[in-house]
Amino acid sequence: MTDPHARPEQAPPLPARPEQAPPSPRAGRRTLTLYATGSVGMGVWVTVPGLLLLYFLTDVLGVPAAVAGLALLLPKVVDIVVHPLLGSRSDRQARVHGHRRRMMRTGLLLGLAMAAMFTVPGQLTGAPAALWVGGWLIIGNLLFAAFQVPYLTTPSDLLVGYHERTRVFMFRMALLTIGLLGAGVAAPALAAGGGRGDYTRMALLLAGAMTASAAVALRGVRGLTDACGFRPPDPRAGHSTLADLRIARQDRNFRALVASYLFTGTTTHLFLAALPYVTQYLFHNAKLTALFMGLFLGPAMFAGPAWTAWSRRIGKQRGLLLSQAAFATGSLALLPGALLAGGVGTALTAVVVMAMGIAFSGLQLFAFSMLSDAVNAANAGGSFDAVNAAGSSDAVNAAGSSKAGAYTGVWTATEATGTAVGPYLYSAALALGGFVSSTGGHTTAQSGTALNALLLGFTVLPAALMAVALWFQRRCTLDRTP
Repeated sequence: MTDPHARPEQAPPLPARPEQAPPSPRAGRRTLTLYATGSVGMGVWVTVPGLLLLYFLTDVLGVPAAVAGLALLLPKVVDIVVHPLLGSRSDRQARVHGHRRRMMRTGLLLGLAMAAMFTVPGQLTGAPAALWVGGWLIIGNLLFAAFQVPYLTTPSDLLVGYHERTRVFMFRMALLTIGLLGAGVAAPALAAGGGRGDYTRMALLLAGAMTASAAVALRGVRGLTDACGFRPPDPRAGHSTLADLRIARQDRNFRALVASYLFTGTTTHLFLAALPYVTQYLFHNAKLTALFMGLFLGPAMFAGPAWTAWSRRIGKQRGLLLSQAAFATGSLALLPGALLAGGVGTALTAVVVMAMGIAFSGLQLFAFSMLSDAVNAANAGGSFDAVNAAGSSDAVNAAGSSKAGAYTGVWTATEATGTAVGPYLYSAALALGGFVSSTGGHTTAQSGTALNALLLGFTVLPAALMAVALWFQRRCTLDRTP
């Protein structure tokens, strides 16, 4: 018989559900906007020297094209050395202070360098004027690098997942485009008079915007790391710049990404440097510089969200390859419009420039987003799939030490090199064609050879350079579509 006082048997406990990875932190729109505001000032510094400095040297200060190109190229040698040093220093400061904002504060002084660079004493022309501009360009680049390296490293420090990193860079790209667009349209318009005083006033006005942008960014970086968490560099990571460089050099995917970005940056900055010459000497209307810059950067403001949504379907690698191919094709498509000139040529060029602007948006968004992916893949012992599967950068903490500063230092040095090599290559094309410099903004009649060099340097040369960038990018196997 059954004991009436016996307790009924209990069902065996259900098996415990497997623990799921915690959801990736997600910053609010206001926080992301404050952080991304720092890109407005960065966009001004990248655009104005890249767009106007070569033209300012050759057609306002009377510097020969070959000398002007060297005045822009040689200061970048300092950048190549300094950027990796600043990357290592940023990592050390992050270990000690728990953030990277200390170095960023020097960005508040960048506006002063901008103003001084375009305020050349009246008695200086030719080579002495080039020395003045080159000297202040070095100072400005150092201040810019001290702000840029920790600023761009911030997304790699966050405890967020694969797609959230793209979202952070989408906001950054939107504000960067505003800075690029504002400076690209305003700077040529403000300096349209062609005199030294016009360039000085332009630089002073934009310097104020750069200072305000840096101040807001400092607050934004603090808010972003508070919202998403901050992963300080592991004490076991390399403490010397040479050790950090070795770490970055040994990463095959990062090498391919950096080489591709070098040729991409060279191409886009050649385009910027060439545009004032094309509008002045081929279209005979300097006011078109502001118009074409607006058409180039305007669509980029709205293309970022579309590129981001598309990357979820095709992956960042395919998006970047598509952007590079579109930019190279657009460069060649500029030939008919420049040859036709007049109203038809202007309209045709405007359409092509808009398409290239959409491609430019993808170039920036995907390259910088893949930089953060490369850092996280390296931190996870080279396993990019492991980072994707985790859905959070917490996997990085367990897998290895942070290398963000080392990678970002190499990356920004590469970017700085591209900003100089692009204008230098165009100045070399002008010099080979026999381009004649002038002073005070007075246009000098150019030979047919010089005009041909001016045109081919604006179309065929950037298409060839972007083809090389695409070849390197195809060697990168970092990206995986989750």
